[in-house]
Amino acid sequence: MRRIVTLADSLQINQIQYIMATQKLQIKKTIMDAIQYGLKNVGPLILMVILYVVTIWIPYLNVGTTIGFYKSIIKIGKGEVINPLAIFDKENFKVNLGEFFLLIGLLSVGISAATIFMFIPGIVMGLAWGLAVYFFLDKGLSPVKAMKVSYKVTDGEKWTIFWIILIIALCFSILSAIFAMIPKVGMIFVVLLYIIYMAVFVAVEGVMYAHFSAKADEIFADKIGCCHGAPKAPEAPAPAPAPAPEAPKAPEAPAPEAPETPAPEPPAAE
Repeated sequence: MRRIVTLADSLQINQIQYIMATQKLQIKKTIMDAIQYGLKNVGPLILMVILYVVTIWIPYLNVGTTIGFYKSIIKIGKGEVINPLAIFDKENFKVNLGEFFLLIGLLSVGISAATIFMFIPGIVMGLAWGLAVYFFLDKGLSPVKAMKVSYKVTDGEKWTIFWIILIIALCFSILSAIFAMIPKVGMIFVVLLYIIYMAVFVAVEGVMYAHFSAKADEIFADKIGCCHGAPKAPEAPAPAPAPAPEAPKAPEAPAPEAPETPAPEPPAAE
């Protein structure tokens, strides 16, 4: 049965988006939300990661699977259940590939140029522009606009993103080092752990995108309100013009009296 969205549902959704847009990204909450989503969707997540890793080496097909991979992360951010086979959807190739490659090129060149300056600026710009592809695919922004919005919404929260990524990477690195010491089967466990790591990272990316997408929507709403200004109050209707005074009536002239005609006298008798 289809769910009917009532006014109360709409108000609740808007309230959640407003809270996400105004609150800061939290390290613990983001990781726990990602783990919670991952446990509920562990099968589709792992299968999607495996299919993507296997097909990433196939020319041209890897373009569609990469776009589908990004779209799946966007769906995670919206709380939707992902379909692992969606990365092979033909709709992925209906994206403006020219602008997609332009965006990837701009990101690569910009981050590489920043890395020249002692590596750290490259990390900063990678975090600042990390959401550009998602905004491009989800909100239909141009490549440059997507990079600007990504830079804007991550302002003041890059350290949080950095620590989230670093904590997850360190945890899986330590586990990989431990499993690698197991003789004979250690590398098998490392490969499996790497697949699980990618699935967790995808879930984390989706949770973070949900936060920054709401923040971007808030920015768009503010700009629209700024450009168009506050709605004007309806103008009061102009008062009806007062009726013009009637011109004084001219005095009526008395109607002329008809002259009385004397009655004829009877003839005198002889």
